[in-house]
Amino acid sequence: MPNYVNILKQADILYRMTPTQLEMVGNLCQERFYHSGEIIFPEGASSDELYIIIQGEVEILVNPKLINEHLEKVQQSSTIATLRRGQSFGEVALVDRGLRSATAQAAQNNTRLLAIPSDHLLQLCETYPQFGYRLMLNLAADLALKIRSTNLLFREELLSRHKN
Repeated sequence: MPNYVNILKQADILYRMTPTQLEMVGNLCQERFYHSGEIIFPEGASSDELYIIIQGEVEILVNPKLINEHLEKVQQSSTIATLRRGQSFGEVALVDRGLRSATAQAAQNNTRLLAIPSDHLLQLCETYPQFGYRLMLNLAADLALKIRSTNLLFREELLSRHKN
C-alpha cells in the first residue's frame, strides 16, 4: 500500500494534522488517474467522496441553464475555479449527502487524485474528536475561501454587464 502522508501533508484541508492522523487518512485513500477533459463527477451526481489533487489541475464547472432555463444561447458550462496540487474538492460530501453542485473535470493529462470515501472520513472524525475538530475547522476555512472567490467572480460578471 502506498504511503500518502507526504502528499496529504500538503493538502489545505489537512493543515496542522499530526503524522499519525495523516497516516489514518492515507489508509483510506484510493489513487485515481484522469486525462484532460475527463469528467471526475458530473453536476447533479450523488456525493460520497472527497478528492485531493496530487498532480495536474481540475476545473470546477457549472451549467448556467440550471439557474435560468432561458439561457438558450449558453451552449456549455462555465469554469468557476481551477484547482491545483494540494487543493481539495467535493468536500460538501462531508457536510451532507446532497447532489454535486458542480462538475469536476480534469484540466490536464496525467491528473492524479486521491479519493477519500466521506463515510470513512466521518467515522475517523467521530472516533477521534480532535481530528474531527481540526478537519471541520479546515473544511470551514476552505469553503469560506471558495465562497469568497465565487462571489468575486459573480461581482465581476455583474460589473461587466452594467458597463455594456
